[in-house]
Amino acid sequence: MAIRKKKKAPVRRRTGIVGAPIDKGFDSVQAYFQTEVSNADCSKVMKAYVREKHKGSVNKDYILACPEYKFYGAPYQAATAFWLTHAPKSKDTDRSRSYADHLHKYLSELIAMGKDLYLEKQMKQRDSDARPSISPMQRLQNKISNTIIQDILELEDKWILDEHDASLDLYQEFKRHGLPASATKVVREYIEGLYDDYNAAYTKSDPDAVEGYSHLTKPQLRKRVNACESMLSDLDRLQSAAKATRKSRTKQPKAADKQVTKVNYKKEDTEFKIVSIAPLQIVGSRRLFTFNTKTRMLTEYVTSSVSGFEVSGSTLKNIDTTVSRCTRLRKPDIFIPIVQKKTHLQIDKEWKQLTTKTAVPNGRINKDTILLRVMDK
Repeated sequence: MAIRKKKKAPVRRRTGIVGAPIDKGFDSVQAYFQTEVSNADCSKVMKAYVREKHKGSVNKDYILACPEYKFYGAPYQAATAFWLTHAPKSKDTDRSRSYADHLHKYLSELIAMGKDLYLEKQMKQRDSDARPSISPMQRLQNKISNTIIQDILELEDKWILDEHDASLDLYQEFKRHGLPASATKVVREYIEGLYDDYNAAYTKSDPDAVEGYSHLTKPQLRKRVNACESMLSDLDRLQSAAKATRKSRTKQPKAADKQVTKVNYKKEDTEFKIVSIAPLQIVGSRRLFTFNTKTRMLTEYVTSSVSGFEVSGSTLKNIDTTVSRCTRLRKPDIFIPIVQKKTHLQIDKEWKQLTTKTAVPNGRINKDTILLRVMDK
């Protein structure tokens, strides 16, 4: 009996850094890194060597602050770093020692370059940490104070300088400054304070206000009251405009599998020898035929919704009651196969020949309902 020789499994070729041929000498490692090692791996080797060589020294941070290309731009440097890290001292040659000197000189250049980059980064970090962060509301408050409130103060200055006809179009100023409608609340409080003072002086309802504005004539007070009323009206229009352009949230329909989890239907009926389709097919379809095995009621549901049917519990939604219909079948064994195989136009033609009364369905699916068929039109 012949003895079969057991086949040896082929040895997988080692690639990447782990495949570097240290046993073949320094020149082979150099050649290997030039062709077989990626930029990312070269960078890893260089950084690992730097971390080990300058462990505990700030020079490590200076070197690592240099741009990424400095670590993979010259593969022979990475190959040298790999050799110094992994090859035994006994394999060193004059050539490997010469390359090691070049590598250390190169790292000294990186220290000089990276020092400025590292210190600059540290300074930016300190500035960032020292800079107090403000909330979005405080940022808005600052913008209001620096823009629209300044405009109102300038208007008051004009009134003090006897420019009694001066006014301010708050609607346009809000648009110019790019202020949101939420800023109207703060501005309203300020203007209402002005309005209350001027109106109290005009109507003489507050002795202090009358005394405070005694230097103004009644027509001048009336102009200031009107200006405040106009600005308050502008704030009302800004709020109304914001409501008109605000996007309304549309309720997202549930996923199809979530909609049909509670559908109560009959999976199979042995008397009529019919089986229900998966209720998942109902969601999104345009036409559905069902058959109630207890009442022998055939129902055709149609929807005009662009999203098709939806299901809530055991209720079918988005039904177009003007074209949906149901009727009691006298001979289900004859008509059901028509529903299962024919087009909706052929079914309609056969339906019109039925003598039983057609009614409007209610959209309910129950334990006696077989889901016969769905269509996309």
